[in-house]
Amino acid sequence: MVIPVEKPFFGNPSDLQSESQPSRILIVDDDAPLRRALPQLLAQDGRSFDACASVAEAVAQLSTTQYDLILLDYRLPDGTGLAVLDWLASRQREEAVIMISGEDAIDAAIGALRRGADDFVRKPYHVAQLQRAVQGALHKTSLERANREMSQQLRASERLHRYLVESSPDLIFTLDADGMFSYLNPRVEDLLGVERDRLLNRPFLSVVMPEDVERAQRFLRTPEKAGGGTFNAELRLRRPLEAGSGHVTVALKGIPMLGRGIAEGQGRYAGLYGVARDISERKRAEEIIAFQAYHDQLTRLPNRVLFKDRLELAIAQAQRRNGSLAVMFVDVDRFKLVNDSYGHATGDLLLRGIAHRLTSALRRGDTLARLGGDEFTVLLPEIDDLADAEIAARKVLAALDTPFALEHGEHRVTASIGISVFPRHGTNAETLTQHADIAMYQVKRSGKNGFRLFDPELSGHQCARIKLEHDLRRALERSEFELYFQPQVSLAQRRVVGMEALLRWNHPTNGLVGPDIFIPIAEEMGLIGDVSLWVMDRACAQLAEWRRDGLVDLTVSLNLSTHDFERGDIVASVRDCLQRHGVPPNRLELEITESMMIQDATRVAQKVQQLREVGVGIAIDDFGTGYSALAYLQKFPVSTLKIDRSFVRDIDGPTTNPVICAIAGIARGFGLQLVAEGVERPEQAETLKALGCDVMQGFHYSRPAPAAAISAWMARPPHGLLN
Repeated sequence: MVIPVEKPFFGNPSDLQSESQPSRILIVDDDAPLRRALPQLLAQDGRSFDACASVAEAVAQLSTTQYDLILLDYRLPDGTGLAVLDWLASRQREEAVIMISGEDAIDAAIGALRRGADDFVRKPYHVAQLQRAVQGALHKTSLERANREMSQQLRASERLHRYLVESSPDLIFTLDADGMFSYLNPRVEDLLGVERDRLLNRPFLSVVMPEDVERAQRFLRTPEKAGGGTFNAELRLRRPLEAGSGHVTVALKGIPMLGRGIAEGQGRYAGLYGVARDISERKRAEEIIAFQAYHDQLTRLPNRVLFKDRLELAIAQAQRRNGSLAVMFVDVDRFKLVNDSYGHATGDLLLRGIAHRLTSALRRGDTLARLGGDEFTVLLPEIDDLADAEIAARKVLAALDTPFALEHGEHRVTASIGISVFPRHGTNAETLTQHADIAMYQVKRSGKNGFRLFDPELSGHQCARIKLEHDLRRALERSEFELYFQPQVSLAQRRVVGMEALLRWNHPTNGLVGPDIFIPIAEEMGLIGDVSLWVMDRACAQLAEWRRDGLVDLTVSLNLSTHDFERGDIVASVRDCLQRHGVPPNRLELEITESMMIQDATRVAQKVQQLREVGVGIAIDDFGTGYSALAYLQKFPVSTLKIDRSFVRDIDGPTTNPVICAIAGIARGFGLQLVAEGVERPEQAETLKALGCDVMQGFHYSRPAPAAAISAWMARPPHGLLN
């Protein structure tokens, strides 16, 4: 009887690869256009593609189908790609994985690599980059598949075993009992650049970097001393000078080999079987990601996180030796003009030049960091007194004296520098940085281009203003703003016809802050655009809610800043907001001031006209207190005039008020609606009604209040509205 035996493989690797199955690729991404595009971009003979859009779909697909490669998006609707990697690992699946992500966080990349991802591609990427990554992963998968197939034939063919070892992408070697190389596969020639014959009978430690020799020696001890069993380690193997020097980082797996002892059954240490995989690219990727997490990408300087870490360490050292250190907050003066005038590319070039100048002006042990934008911080450790900090500040200012050569010509740069000193001005990193920032703002207000030490005796008003600016920067993201509404009442119709939206700031410590305090600050800081967009969005959302409750004839008005009209997208922003909330344009009224009409009459008039074409109403707020030129009323297609509360306050009984009479006449002449603000007493309402004003708002009817309180007020009309 003849027993059939599997025929061993003696051919080339390419022949084995050609007999393998075509490459199957799974695309896991929630971007539908990308799922359709990638199979076309990566198409080659022998490749087939499947696609899914979530972690759940990916797991379901993988449960029924084996793949050669998975293109895995990091951020998915029902989780992250790490969940898919964990699923694969828990089932010991062999699919190669390329993680694709737009995440900036270091944990995303390192987490993917450590969970078994073969590569990490950061969005946005070039198509060629992805194609190379896919080609490399499939090539690696093909080699690994060949290795697996040959491993299955190992029992039947010693020659196949030799081929597998010789063609392995990993370095495979054996050591004798003295730690000398007794075998190396050809991979050593590519990995270390040395012919393997030159390494035979030489110590393994001769190729280990000196810094890792002691750690490697622990693994080469006899099993009795080292604890026995398989071990894993990361080591750096050095390349000789003729091979380009440097080193290669490998993940080493060692298996002790035991021989027969003198006594029956006694094992003795006979050597070591080792497999070393090149992980240099992975280690370099981790180093790059770590660098990016702690450094500014534009200037390569430490970022806010690294600066804080170094400052805290310097504070701890200064406390131990009773020493001092200084923190400088450096803000480039009028840098926004460079971006606005020449573009961000020129601005970035200038920032790199400034960073280079500042670095050259500091000591070797100082730390210069970029916090973002045009803001830098400097750590000056080991200073003797305040004079040392002042000397450093003068050096920084002097380094900026020479003009910078830009594409559009020379540009002079100045800076405002605030200084705080440990322990005089603070004992922790946050306080020192904040006090240096406060001192810098004092320089800004004093004319810029200079430096100043933090003064604990700064007036309470100045400190409060500076703190208010800091808090205002975070007010939006912390949801501290709230809209109040004040009803506008029509006496003729005996009902509420409109609401004016009024912004309030619920400060976490100061309580309710009025717009007259923080709006000018927001305008000065350039935050007013974001604030106005938030007000418009919330006002339209509330109006939409009132309309759903049946108040379909209600109009909401809100104030716009001069800066809003300087933005080119104000008209589009208003239109988009109305469409997003389903509010008819004629139910929204935007209020502007008379001063806005004369500052840039042509541009403002053009945008007012565009807003009127959208269908939005335009009211002139506080009419009569500014310029009140009839020519501007002819040029601006406004719909409403609002009588300022100062005129209403002067009403004393039913006497005729000439200013209000004039404003009412203007409104009638131009066919405009008239609204009076600040009505607090019944006699004021009666006089205004007699003078031709029908719509009023003020404390006589309702104080400004949150939307819920106003809704309750409208459900129970006040006595003043019924008279």
